[in-house]
Formats: sequence, C-alpha cells, structure tokens
Amino acid sequence: MSQSAARSVIPGFGITLGFSVLYLSLLFLLPVAGLVLFTFKMTWPEFWAAVSHPQVVASYKLSFLASFIGASINAVFGTLTAWVLVRYTFPGKKIVDALVDLPFALPTAVAGIALVTLYASTGWVGHYLDLFGIRVAYSEIGVVIALTYIGLPFVVRTVQPVLADFEKELEEASAALGASRLTTVRRVILPAILPALLTGYALAFARAVGEYGSVIFISGNMPYKTEITPLLIVAKAEQYDYNGAAAIGVVMLAAAFILLLMINGLQWWASRRG
Repeated sequence: MSQSAARSVIPGFGITLGFSVLYLSLLFLLPVAGLVLFTFKMTWPEFWAAVSHPQVVASYKLSFLASFIGASINAVFGTLTAWVLVRYTFPGKKIVDALVDLPFALPTAVAGIALVTLYASTGWVGHYLDLFGIRVAYSEIGVVIALTYIGLPFVVRTVQPVLADFEKELEEASAALGASRLTTVRRVILPAILPALLTGYALAFARAVGEYGSVIFISGNMPYKTEITPLLIVAKAEQYDYNGAAAIGVVMLAAAFILLLMINGLQWWASRRG
C-alpha cells in the first residue's frame, strides 16, 4: 500500500494533540489554574479560617451527605428503571424513556420551583405529608429529593446500554441449572452491570455535589441546616469576599478531582472486564 493511500482523513498525532491541549487549556486548565492561584493571595491561616468555618463545614456535610444519599437512591431505582425500559414493552414506553432525560433539558431553577410547588406544605404532595408531620420543603429531605431528581438520568443512561447488550441466554442457562431468580440476579446480572452502575453512581454523585439551581428553592437556605456549599460560594462572591469564595471553591475542586479520578478508574475497570 502506498504512503498516500495509508494516510488518514484525520490529521496526524502532532496536530491533533496540539489542538486537544489548546482546547483543554482554554476551557479547563486556565480557569482552574486561575482559581487556585487566586487563593495564593491568602495566607495559610486565612485560607484555613475560610474553609473551616463552622457554617462552611456544615454546608460540606449537607452537600456531600445529601449527594451520597441521592446517588444511592438512584443506584437502586435508576437500575430498576433501566431494566423496565430494556426488558418490557408497554404503552407510552417512548414517552417514559424521553422523560428520563428531562433533568438534562429542564433549567435547574425551573426544577427547583416545580419541586417547591409540589412538596411545600400547600403543595399537592406536601399537603398530605404535612398531615403526618413530614416536612419536605425547606428541610434536608428536600435537598435529597432535589439531588435525586437531577442525578437519575446518569444511572439510567449508563446501565441501560449494558442491559440492552446483555445476553438473555445467560439468564436462561442459570435458570436451567436450578438457580433461583435472586441467585441469577446476584451471580449473573449484577456482575455484568456493576461497572456501569458504579460509573453512573459516581457521575450522579459528582453532579449532585455541584448542584445549585434546583436546591436553593426547596432547601430554604437556612445557615447550619439547609445551606449547601455552592450557595455559600455565590453568597461570598456577592459580598465581594472573593478570597473566601475562591478558597471554598478550591476545596470543592479538589473533591471533584478525586471523584473524576474515581470515575476514570471505574471506566478503566469496566473496559478491562469488557
């Protein structure tokens, strides 16, 4: 084969790498580096005082705990939703499948207002929950519901393709060998979808940690109770405390970086298993 025939339509490695590095630098590396360098204006005691203030620590606990609970709920019900969409045919299936992506398309502020309308003490659902003393809006429960709502598509869309490619013959073979349904799920199906499930879980968790718009409406933003970390960053920026906002942002950036490393590790593990 001649050299001209072997050439690819895609540019060579050097040109492609250069454009990739330039694109990554302009959109990600420079803003992140600027945020980190901005905190160098602070002394270490000032930085530590900004990121370890009791109000900030309380927001860390709420943001990460609520994100963990929301991602765990989505891991269960997102997998069940993906199973139903792949394995069953029913009227309105395409509509349900499209609704899964609604949190992607719906503005987060609109989602927050809708959740407040639904779960407030005068709302359609909140009115009945209030009779049993269950308060959703303006509480930690409301934060969890908002983060669960925005994280569901990540689990469904990562698990759904794996279930679609899963061979039903393996389930039939397991049943023919005398395995119960629970054993088949635990020993055959779950190991096959586990890498995708963990990836979706990590994506939902990372998305929830940085969520802002849908939470501030339903949380009530009460300090030390329902105040999330992204809200504190915005509040400090509005008060012209850019150093404090940058310091908290660096902490959240470090947490997000660790989560991305975990996601990449899970994707590598999934590719090896594949």
